[in-house]
Amino acid sequence: MSGLPAPVAAAARAALEKKAEQALALDLRPVADFTDFFLLLTGHNQRQLIAIADAVTETLRALGRRPLHVEGYPRHEWILLDYGSFVVHVMTPKSRSFYDLERLWGGSERLEVTG
Repeated sequence: MSGLPAPVAAAARAALEKKAEQALALDLRPVADFTDFFLLLTGHNQRQLIAIADAVTETLRALGRRPLHVEGYPRHEWILLDYGSFVVHVMTPKSRSFYDLERLWGGSERLEVTG
């Protein structure tokens, strides 16, 4: 996961351990000033979304990071974890397709996230 800051890479690894799919990081620094990175993750049901989000939260807490804002727990198709310099989006395939953040932030650089 070269090119990613250590906390973003740690979040990605935690998500992939919970079988997150379509993991993608968007480098927003050239196109936005509210955050540096989006980490986009897909889970197939509510339980998996929560497991992924919990794993990310626990991993980053162990590194001394806590989210500034959390949305979507527990009964939504999109959980958002805002860490200031990066935002983690855990979405169902339906929500990910509908909101299409990859297209919306098309001017950003896409960084591959693999396990």
